[in-house]
Amino acid sequence: MSLKAKTPAEEKIVQLISPLVESMGYDIVRVRVIGSGTPTLQIMAERPDGTMPIEGCEEVSRAISAALDVEDPISGRYTLEVSSPGIDRPLTREKDFEIWAGHLAKVELQVPIDGRKRFRGILDGFAADEGEVRIAVEVEGFTDPQVVGLPFTDVHDAKLVLTDALIKQSQKNGGASPAPTELETHQEEITE
Repeated sequence: MSLKAKTPAEEKIVQLISPLVESMGYDIVRVRVIGSGTPTLQIMAERPDGTMPIEGCEEVSRAISAALDVEDPISGRYTLEVSSPGIDRPLTREKDFEIWAGHLAKVELQVPIDGRKRFRGILDGFAADEGEVRIAVEVEGFTDPQVVGLPFTDVHDAKLVLTDALIKQSQKNGGASPAPTELETHQEEITE
């Protein structure tokens, strides 16, 4: 299971839609099924350069909707929401920790390291040889932040923290804007 999906049902959806979305020139960042009754299937996607125009959300939504109608991985009614990851984006892929190195992030582990599950600090990349997320954090007994390695396989949740530096970087690169707005999100209700 990847950070893109947290449950077996979400992983099934990732496997189902990934080839389609990638063939359209987009990458899936995250898939979540949120709520009960009439749940929301939230899919975050972007171009390889990190952008996602509203037209892209609509295009991906239409294609995914058709594929989901055929495979029917969610029984009953649900709402499909396709959006960009936003500026304070989730970090779900190894490459995300490289791309966003130098920015403030929060990382939560499934298994504690020295009694600690939550880390907040400056990303220092990804060490592929060790399979570790690198992050500079405050460590008791040290005056300066220390770079620690966190096993990627133990990461439960990770996201960028909204800062002025992140906003400037995003504007400079023409990247995604802050949390998805109505213009960046395409929603539709799916009925069986």
